[in-house]
This record gives sequence, structure tokens and C-alpha cells, in this order.
Amino acid sequence: MTKLIKNIGQLLQVRDNTTALRGEEMHKLPLIENAYLVIDKGVIADFGPMSEMPSIEAEIIDAGGRIVMPSWTDSHTHLVFSASRAGEFVDKINGLTYEQIAKRGGGILNSAKKIAEISEDKLYEKSAELLKEVMQYGTGAIEIKSGYGLSLEAELKMLRVIKRLKQNFPIPVKTTFLGAHAVPEKYKNDRKLYIDLIINKMIPVIAHENLADYIDIFCEKGYFTTEETDQILQAGTRYGLKPKVHVNQFNSIGGVQMAVKHHAVSVDHLEVMTEADFDILTNSNTIATVLPACSFFIDIPYAPVKQMIDQNIAVALATDFNPGSTPSFNMNFVVSLACIKQKLTPEQAINAATLNAAAALELADEAGSISKGKKARLIMLKNFIKDYKEIPYYFATNPVDEYFL
Repeated sequence: MTKLIKNIGQLLQVRDNTTALRGEEMHKLPLIENAYLVIDKGVIADFGPMSEMPSIEAEIIDAGGRIVMPSWTDSHTHLVFSASRAGEFVDKINGLTYEQIAKRGGGILNSAKKIAEISEDKLYEKSAELLKEVMQYGTGAIEIKSGYGLSLEAELKMLRVIKRLKQNFPIPVKTTFLGAHAVPEKYKNDRKLYIDLIINKMIPVIAHENLADYIDIFCEKGYFTTEETDQILQAGTRYGLKPKVHVNQFNSIGGVQMAVKHHAVSVDHLEVMTEADFDILTNSNTIATVLPACSFFIDIPYAPVKQMIDQNIAVALATDFNPGSTPSFNMNFVVSLACIKQKLTPEQAINAATLNAAAALELADEAGSISKGKKARLIMLKNFIKDYKEIPYYFATNPVDEYFL
């Protein structure tokens, strides 16, 4: 049935863009005060000021002055995992670093051990419960990575769980194969054998079963080199998997350049940047996805996102939700952190978490803005939020009252 939302206090992100915003465009957040919006068969059919609201037969929803905006897109998560790593949280409090915990068998290898022990059905149940919570916080499209399997069987288990989520939930779910997340313990003395397993066994099976949209690699000291990244990306693209690459979380080792060489949809993390990294991203179509909640939780530098915007780089925000370095799926908090710690304006942060994040999942033609013909994936905020600048101001809250998917 047709729905008509009336008396919208602010209708945010009213624009026709289907590509990522850059530079000066990031400073603007088009809106209509005192607005209406029509949804027909799940699609935005019409909108405008209340003075022009049509008389149509529809289910009437009175917003009562509340804000309506596109739902958040979370373009980088590790939502499928079997157990928390709260013990490592305590280790961090006691002074151990992320790298030290990993060397003791914690981190990614800890999660991989637990994935191997859980059944696919139980993993699905846990992941579905989490995804329901994620939606309550206003996320209307999401990317989910594998990467806690680190064997053919366990990676397939994770990817099949993600496929079931995609089939059973009303929001778009994009899937990323991250077999190159860490080298498993059994291959630590022969990493080439593990890379061969990724290239010659994992990728062909994943492509045959249509289990992933993207391929990712943790290109970082102590994980995978740029040469290994090059090999794996070549193999993935041969099978139609587009690159989305972890780079520059702790060190700049050439991962940005390698990802752009392979026409990566996005490069994610970017806490450490060189001038060469800035230059290559400025001259590419690759989106820089920054993850401030990760910096907050493990106490590392925040990505220099203001400089990225000033240099005309397309920037997106995402949670990095995972059990080790970012156990939060709250995109509202991510937007607040981007403003508080990275000095983005509310306009820049909201643009990065809606339209640009949708572009980082190749969904900007259907999500991320209030545009006629786009899917009506919308959120209505609680009544105490009177102006969009209050979204990041009320940090660590959930301002979402209702969502429309």
C-alpha cells in the first residue's frame, strides 16, 4: 500500500546523486523543512514541502516534526563471528597492544579457532540475532566479511551463513571474502602454501557457489605483503570478485597503491597515510573508508579524514564491527566520533555515512539519498532530535525511532 509521511521536521539528504561526493560537495546536506514523502511499493515516489502535499489515497504516517533521512549504510563489518573476545579487552586494559595479543595466539586466530568449533546453524542464529540489533540502530544496508575461518571449510561456513542472512533479511547484504585475514598457525612456516590454498581452492569454489561480491586482504606488516596482495587480487578479479582492501591500519607499505592498481571499490582503515597515498587516492575512483570506532576502541590514531576531503578524495564511514578491535555496530556513534575526533562537520559525516557509504557498496543507485525512484530505506529519528546537527551531538545514543525498509 502507498504510504504518505507528513509533517516531517527535516527531510535530509535530498539529492539525485548516484555517485560518491567529494571535496566541496561534502559540505552540503540538502534538506526540506516541514516536508512530506510518499512511498509506493517500497520506492520513494514523491516528496516536497507540506504546502505542496498532494491529496492521495494512502496510509498516513504523521511524523509530528521528526526528522526523516536515508538509513545508514555500513560498508565494512565482520558481523559473523562465534564468540566475543572480551578476555582480550581486559588484556588491552592491562596494557597489551593489538599486535602483542595477536602474537600470543589472540586476535584473528582466536576467532578462527572458535569458528571452526561452531555449527553452521548455530553461527547463523547468532549472526541473525546481531543483524536484527544492527537494523534497530538505523543501518539499512551492510557489508559482511568472512575471514575468521582461515580454512576452506570454515570460510565456506561463514560465507554460507552470510548468504542465508542475505536471503532472510529485508536489507541489502554485500559479501566479502577475506581468506587473507591472517596466516593460520599450521601454515606459519609455509605461508606460500596458504596463499596457494586461497588462490587455487578457496576462490574457485566461492565463485562457483556465488558466495561473495568482493575480495579483501589485510595488507599490513605481519599479515600480507603487497606482493601477496597483488597475487590474491589478480586471482579474485579473474573470478569476478572486486577488491575492497584493508590497508594502512598500522603502517603504510604500499597497499593503497596496490589496491588502486586493481581498481579497488574501496580501501579501508587508512589510519596511517603518506603523501603518496593521498595523491593516488585523489586521482582514483576508489573510496576511502575510515573506521573511527576501531581507533577509539584499540586506542590508535584516527585516519586523517579531514585532509582526505580537502584533497578531493571520496570518503565513507563504517563501523568495522568485529569481536576484537571494534565490538560496536552503532553507526550513530561512528558519525559522532568522526565529528568529535576527526573534526568533520555534521554535514560531512552524514554524507560519508549515507550516500558515500552506499557508493562503497555499489548501492548508490538505490540507497543513500532521498531521490525519486530509490528504495525507501529510511529512518525516522526520535522526537528529541530537532535538528540534524544533534545527531552527532547526542553521542553514543540510538536516535532511531522507526525505520522503513
